[in-house]
Amino acid sequence: MEVRQLGRVGPTVSAIGLGCVPMSGVYGNTTDAEGIAVIQRALDLGITLLDTADIYGTGHNEEIVGRAISGRRDEVVLATKFGNVVDARGRLTGINGRPEYVHEACEASLTRLGVDTIDLYQLHRVDPETPIEETVGAMAELVQEGKVRYLGLSEALSPDLRRAAAVHPISSVQSEYSLLERGVEREVLGTCEELEIGFLPFSPLLRGLLAGSLTADSQLDEGDLRSGDRFPRVGPEHRSANARLAQVVREIADGHSCTLGQVALAWLLGRRPWIVPIPGTKRTAHVEDNAQAPQLSLTTEDQERLDALSVDVHGNRYGGEDSTPDWVSPPLPV
Repeated sequence: MEVRQLGRVGPTVSAIGLGCVPMSGVYGNTTDAEGIAVIQRALDLGITLLDTADIYGTGHNEEIVGRAISGRRDEVVLATKFGNVVDARGRLTGINGRPEYVHEACEASLTRLGVDTIDLYQLHRVDPETPIEETVGAMAELVQEGKVRYLGLSEALSPDLRRAAAVHPISSVQSEYSLLERGVEREVLGTCEELEIGFLPFSPLLRGLLAGSLTADSQLDEGDLRSGDRFPRVGPEHRSANARLAQVVREIADGHSCTLGQVALAWLLGRRPWIVPIPGTKRTAHVEDNAQAPQLSLTTEDQERLDALSVDVHGNRYGGEDSTPDWVSPPLPV
């Protein structure tokens, strides 16, 4: 597995990471045993970066990850996130970046993960009520205490990145980035390059649409968030139109005798040498497929065809009453 460094002072990780959120039921039914098997298979394949968050499954996801890496801690670059606050039913109630909460959230994550140190501790969303300097200052205290090794941000824009990096080195920022979501190219990637910050694209396969596992005709499990209006681009209204765009990816994949997902991930890997996609999955077969993406070389013609796809994308990134970008800090342009 190819490796890449996250930022000037960040860890060296596999070129493809693993997003663990699907293991907590957001995309339909799954079991803890299946999630653990996926994580352990990823480690077998040389995937070292595991990304979770305290909000995923209201702590359940971190517990799964902790169980999966027990006895294999030295093979893992363990990343988790904090800052989003939910109620007992898992509904978002706010964002908390206050210094005292930073320490509280970290202690809770360490306990659930069953580890002494988190490799990459990330602010999930910037708290609009707390200066980011105060939040990152508290995160830096965790580094000094040996509870955290590196710091990252999620869905932060350029002004946030600059202010945060002035307090403590930031190793990475993660935001949605894929063939059909290019918003970070406007400013964020340029700021990352300037400040030598690594980038972690989440949803790099557009929640399965760019992997071929989600099609216009897919019948989704009850509770699968893609079946409603939370993610319009893969929801009932726009899925067919965007699935047609994925046909271009399929044509290129057929030309290379590979899969759609490998093409979509290879395109991202080619954008910058410090980009590490973190596709999420609950299936062992999918993690095996994703792990082969760094071996694929796209032609100039392939890249030109893929670059043009986002012009015709249908729908916004988020939708629905409780999942609009209003709680992103601030929302990325759609």
